[in-house]
Amino acid sequence: MQKLLFIINSAPYGNESFFSGLRLALQLQEQYKEEIELKLFLMSDAVSGGLAKQQPAEGYHVQQMLEILTAQGATVKLCKTCTNARGITELPLAEGVQIGTLIELADWTFEADKVLNF
Repeated sequence: MQKLLFIINSAPYGNESFFSGLRLALQLQEQYKEEIELKLFLMSDAVSGGLAKQQPAEGYHVQQMLEILTAQGATVKLCKTCTNARGITELPLAEGVQIGTLIELADWTFEADKVLNF
């Protein structure tokens, strides 16, 4: 079982870096679902992508993509320090998304076979 960690820092909308990371994660999950353990840690402005009740006007829908990943067994966590700084720690999160800590990220990074940054 290969352990993959995605660390996403960019805002969910405005550029396509966040979207590109999710697209790759979804493809890996689909293509290698029995062979990988997938974890995503959202930091900085990326944490807003983990909020519930998103209604983007057009294009991709980050909340739905994250919910698909978690439904398929991926773990998705938001940096608690980053959510606190943005005043969103107590807001409802997308289904399956949780608040995480830097301690967890350190553990995930140490255990990961590959770390991808977006």
